[in-house]
Amino acid sequence: MSEKQTSFSIKNWSQDDQPREKLRDKGKAVLSDAELVAILIGSGSREESAVDLCKRILASVDHNLNALGKLSIKQLMQFKGIGEAKAITIAAALELGRRRRIEDTVNEDKIESSRSVFDIMQPMLGELPHEEFWILYLNNSNKVIQKNQLSKGGITGTLVDVRLVLKNALEVGATALILCHNHPSGTLKPSNADKDITQKLKTAAQSLDIKVLDHLIVTEKAYFSFADEGIL
Repeated sequence: MSEKQTSFSIKNWSQDDQPREKLRDKGKAVLSDAELVAILIGSGSREESAVDLCKRILASVDHNLNALGKLSIKQLMQFKGIGEAKAITIAAALELGRRRRIEDTVNEDKIESSRSVFDIMQPMLGELPHEEFWILYLNNSNKVIQKNQLSKGGITGTLVDVRLVLKNALEVGATALILCHNHPSGTLKPSNADKDITQKLKTAAQSLDIKVLDHLIVTEKAYFSFADEGIL
């Protein structure tokens, strides 16, 4: 019997075991994460079904879809049965999921608390492997009118162009700013550089009657708010 005939292709499974048909007949909510990923890849190998392969992949990241989304194409291809095409398909699907989360916040951009800022920025920054520093520009109603990346790859005083930040604030009619950056390491403790940048921007903005309302440090699952901690 040929390899193709003995492979665990989804179309060769019994009707009850086919995740595509299960989704069609019972709805997407009843499928497990492994079954959904199995639909993406279509087949496993001669020794392992697509669902079993996907269970193994998910187990390697403690069944965390955010962690799965961080795996590179090469890392996904380390699993037997995952070639380049399947790895790219998985990566593309998870990237679409990440972008959907960002779009879900578009109509929720009124800042009511530090948690509001986290909900907006976590999908953008929480899973990045490098640091990015962003400025949120707010109007009188505390609605975000613009989000701008200030730096990428690290934070030092030399990367902060205060004049550019304030020039843009005046151009968009912002009355307040919120600073936000991520810590890929997961630590929520602000560095001296974080504190220096906050004070530098706060002092400069005050001269134009623009308030710096907060500075958030964002990680994958949590955040640190300068305002909430009383150190702004």
